[in-house]
Amino acid sequence: MKKIIIHLIPVFISITGLALYCDTFNPIIVRGPEFLKFYFTLTIGFYLSVYCLKFFRENLSKITFYFMIFIFLLGVIKLIKGVILERPVGILFSILVAEIIVNMIFISTEFKDKIKY
Repeated sequence: MKKIIIHLIPVFISITGLALYCDTFNPIIVRGPEFLKFYFTLTIGFYLSVYCLKFFRENLSKITFYFMIFIFLLGVIKLIKGVILERPVGILFSILVAEIIVNMIFISTEFKDKIKY
């Protein structure tokens, strides 16, 4: 339960910022820079919460991986929508590539920890 609350804090902050600045709760309909602000806040906040869990020597749970997948899929959906509408998606693509790299690092360290025990 503690891990869920820790991971929901950046989600809550991102959704609150989205509601305040864009007057919506749906990140899919938000355009351009507003979505990038929301997505960047969401990803940075989430990975800081994951880093805090790793710092306190907590194991990453399935909930953490579900959040990782959810955040990544949100970016992929927005990327596909941007490509279909022929919008510039370079920054979002860069964020997704960085997210893949960070996910692989966290997953590989998690498997190394499980192999040690």
